[in-house]
Amino acid sequence: MVKKPLTVVWDNEAKAQLRKAYNYIKKDSLQSAEKVKKEIAQIAKDLIKNPQFYPPDKYRHNNDGSFRAYELHHYRIAYHVGKEQITILRVRHTKMEPKAH
Repeated sequence: MVKKPLTVVWDNEAKAQLRKAYNYIKKDSLQSAEKVKKEIAQIAKDLIKNPQFYPPDKYRHNNDGSFRAYELHHYRIAYHVGKEQITILRVRHTKMEPKAH
């Protein structure tokens, strides 16, 4: 049986958080906002190649290792690796207090 490749899906809340970050950065620099958005999205897309590349999310309680996170440009991006898809769950500035899950 051929295994279907994983897809990357953005949770609606994560999309809204990325948009909010983009709009915040854009107040100072459109170029910086575009760069941050593009790089966060590109890494998310590249997760298909190696979903376990980034470490398990240390802020996720009872994490079986399927919840992972990476940081880029002072933003922490949390995602879940499922059987058929990788779901981007949250985009949070690293200065914000983490939510307990």
